[in-house]
Amino acid sequence: MNGPAYNAWRLTALTSLPAWALVAVGLLLLGALFLTTRGISGEPSRGKRALLTTLRAAACLLVFALVLEPGLELRAETRVRARIALLLDTSKSMRFAAAPAASKGAAPLSRTDEMLRWFASQEPELRALASRFQIDIYGFDKELQPQDAQKLGALAADKSANHTARTDAFASGGSTDLLGGLEAASRAGSGGRPLAGLLLASDGADNAALAEGMNKGAQEQLAHLGAPVFALPIGGAAQKDLSIDRVRVDDFAFVRSPVKLTVRISARGFSRQTVPLTLRREGQIVAAQNVVLDGKSPFTEAELSFIPDRTGKFAFTVSAPVYEGEAIVENNARSFVLNVIRDRVRVLQVVGRPSWDERFLRQLLKKDPNVDLISFFILRTPGDDSHSTQDELSLIPFPTNEIFNEQLRTFDLVIFQNFNHRPYRMSQYLDGIAAYIRDGGAFAMIGGEQSFGAGDYAGSPIEEILPVALPSPADPHVDEQPAQLQLTDAGKRHPVTELLPGAAQNAALWAGLPKLPGLNTIASVRPGAQVLLQSTDGRPVLAVGDAGQGRSLALLTDSSWMWSFVAAGEELGPRAYESFWHAAIRWLVRDPALTPMRLQSERASYEPGEPIQLDAQVRGSDYGASAGAQLSVQLFSGAGGAMQPFAGPTAGADGSATVQIPALPAGAYRAQVIARTPAGAVAGEAEEAFVVAPAGAELEDLSPRPELLEALAKATGGKRISASDSLSSLPFHDPERVEVGQRTTRPLWDTWMVLAALCAVVGAEWLLRRRWGYA
Repeated sequence: MNGPAYNAWRLTALTSLPAWALVAVGLLLLGALFLTTRGISGEPSRGKRALLTTLRAAACLLVFALVLEPGLELRAETRVRARIALLLDTSKSMRFAAAPAASKGAAPLSRTDEMLRWFASQEPELRALASRFQIDIYGFDKELQPQDAQKLGALAADKSANHTARTDAFASGGSTDLLGGLEAASRAGSGGRPLAGLLLASDGADNAALAEGMNKGAQEQLAHLGAPVFALPIGGAAQKDLSIDRVRVDDFAFVRSPVKLTVRISARGFSRQTVPLTLRREGQIVAAQNVVLDGKSPFTEAELSFIPDRTGKFAFTVSAPVYEGEAIVENNARSFVLNVIRDRVRVLQVVGRPSWDERFLRQLLKKDPNVDLISFFILRTPGDDSHSTQDELSLIPFPTNEIFNEQLRTFDLVIFQNFNHRPYRMSQYLDGIAAYIRDGGAFAMIGGEQSFGAGDYAGSPIEEILPVALPSPADPHVDEQPAQLQLTDAGKRHPVTELLPGAAQNAALWAGLPKLPGLNTIASVRPGAQVLLQSTDGRPVLAVGDAGQGRSLALLTDSSWMWSFVAAGEELGPRAYESFWHAAIRWLVRDPALTPMRLQSERASYEPGEPIQLDAQVRGSDYGASAGAQLSVQLFSGAGGAMQPFAGPTAGADGSATVQIPALPAGAYRAQVIARTPAGAVAGEAEEAFVVAPAGAELEDLSPRPELLEALAKATGGKRISASDSLSSLPFHDPERVEVGQRTTRPLWDTWMVLAALCAVVGAEWLLRRRWGYA
């Protein structure tokens, strides 16, 4: 049986001594050689000195060779073939047309069809390259997937008419990442084979690191590949298309403050022209701007601005017209969700006369950084001087028309504190104030001898939005009997009266507050309203309720300041007063954290065709869980149209429910969910906005980018190629590299010849030294 065929050799050392030991032996031998030269330094004959030194040096070398144990390593070597990585673009953009249809009525040739036809035509070239290199074939989008050459060949050879299905099956990747694909392919080689080059077939429509084009960082990453890239652009000339490429806007905005958003438009195949942009909120136009395309740059930016007029989460859509001949119309609009919140709560406080109650509330509101306070209080009334006009009795004329007609809707909350409207001829404005409340405003009335029934509000539009009905003019308006406070059942759950966490501690704190010296009287509590505080003998102290889309609060006392001043004297501190008013204001202006029924989308954006999930927490106006409430769902599209409502789930014992919405097409949506008790009464209502849109930009910009592929290839020392170029003639790297299959060693030191040579050299030196008289 023949042994292995060794075709290479090299000298090696077989010693097992460590390096330090070899160094020590070498130093000893050098010392011996040095002593030899010193011992014969007096010899006058240069020939004799040279001969003795040579013999001693030869002896030292032979001794060191014996220590090294030299040997011969026999090797069976084979040359390692470098590898070529062939990358085929499998992203969804490869579904777009690369060439017009061959005949009328036929489907156009896709970019995937063009790429596979090129691959099939290069089969002889690839076979030729396979004799010199290892060919690795990959598909890539945002990830790298190995491909089978035979299956690709069969796919390319398929001439069936249903090539659309073939294209959809092959080009299914979510996004194109050219740089990521090249880097992954450079690292994916097996067996440590060197990389000779990369072949890249793609349309160049990158939407990852190279989306903005080549930059210095990308060039450095490409240089680290260590091999040239030969790029084949797929797809014909850029097709006509206009798309809203990007919208830059913050995740939240402040109500009544300008919001700016930057819109980037991608326009290919367009000459110089003006394009109108429109920003809509649920079909309502909130901003518009004309953008001039220069016909040269592929990208144009524009700024839109608007002022949101109410808080909440809203879905907006930026859109441009669809022009004739565009390849894709879906990318002419882009939707986003914007959460509009309050920067500061704008409060209008109108007070009938100075008092301790007015002073404490005004100071509290002024020092709150989250409140923007406009306060008016009357120092004198017309009754104080019958010979003077109202303007003469004011430091400044009371701007009733400006406040209650022109500026009313700029306020989040209006407070009437011990204020009678009649002396100031305000009856004409009460209808507008009531309408403002019903449209989503907030109103609070605080008691006193000029408030509620005593302020002539009985039968007025203001009474209609209060949570209480007022007594007739003939009935007493003030009850001066002291009132000790206690929470009602509704007050124990309501956030307005939650001063401390824990029901027992909270109730004890309210019960421990100072008695109130008197209360305003009412006729009754309106249906749907709630009494949160009452006296121990059952008289209402605090009532809240809804008025249309707005909210109102009635505090039937002008002595709530005692919860701060007197309570502090009794070492209870002013916390009750401050906590109450902060909570009351937050509830009145519908702070999302205090909303009884809540609706939250699992995500702000969903893919087209993906089911949508909303989590609902159903609580009634008394903040108790609405177990068994039936939910109904109404969807509104971004165009402003209402979709067919459908029945939702039933709330569980804790009031929670999950609303499943079927898959929706791309666009902006608002979901309105209404919960009804088993008896049919409305338990709560909530809204949520979300967007359905592709996660990436793969289907938004369909234009091929051959210039990007060319720049990418040049950055690596490669070049852009065409479909007719011969692959075998490309200048791939072909580094020399060998692989050792088997090896064996044969010692050279343990033979009689080495020992004989050592003895001969040492003996000759010894004889000559003796003959010439050296020791």
